[in-house]
Amino acid sequence: MTKSEIVNEIAVRTGLEKAAIADTLDNFFVVVKNSMVSGNNIYLRGFGTFELKKRETKVARNIKRNTSLVVPAHYVARFKPAKEFAGQVKDSKDLSARLKGK
Repeated sequence: MTKSEIVNEIAVRTGLEKAAIADTLDNFFVVVKNSMVSGNNIYLRGFGTFELKKRETKVARNIKRNTSLVVPAHYVARFKPAKEFAGQVKDSKDLSARLKGK
């Protein structure tokens, strides 16, 4: 599902203008990005958590060149779904049928 499809779905459900919905969605993304860049996690009850996870320093290897390099410690953004959301996805029969077709 693309951002424009999400905007269309919300417009159908709420009756609001697509431009206002798209602007709100864009601002939501800006707030999430800025908050995470500042080191804050985002908690959305019933949906999930956007969190920063630390990756420790490690040695990576380039097999073709037979060399190794040190990858410094860094943070990555991660989405962790809420238990109820993850359970709904896990129990979805429609999803199982769709994925079998691919």
